Amino acid sequence: MLQFLVVSAVFAAGFLAGEIRAAAAARAKVFELRTYTTNDGKLSDLNKRFREHTISIFNRHGMKSVWYGVPQDAPLKDNTLVYMLEHESREAAKKSWDAFRSDTEWKKVAAASEANGKIVNKVETVFLDPTDYSPLR
Repeated sequence: MLQFLVVSAVFAAGFLAGEIRAAAAARAKVFELRTYTTNDGKLSDLNKRFREHTISIFNRHGMKSVWYGVPQDAPLKDNTLVYMLEHESREAAKKSWDAFRSDTEWKKVAAASEANGKIVNKVETVFLDPTDYSPLR
């Protein structure tokens, strides 16, 4: 009987630990790292568009800005913007991006900012899961 109780207790503890990890994973955010490479001479136009318009439109569509930066060293410092967004899930990210792309204000802003030529040449996107030791989860 004692062996049965010990085995049952160990099983229950393992099961609960697994459930706790699963619940924590379900609450974890998804981070999206995006790198934009601009056409020559257009990085300042891209930064202006983000500063004056894009971030507020992101906010409206549930896209939480975490960080924005530009490389310090050439050649990337002249044509690259890197930023990170936080989403509740990949599905939430897709819904937010779909809403953003069809946003009337965004369409007007994009058209106006590209009146003198296309700004962005290349976009790279990586979705990231935080590790269990990441301070940002």
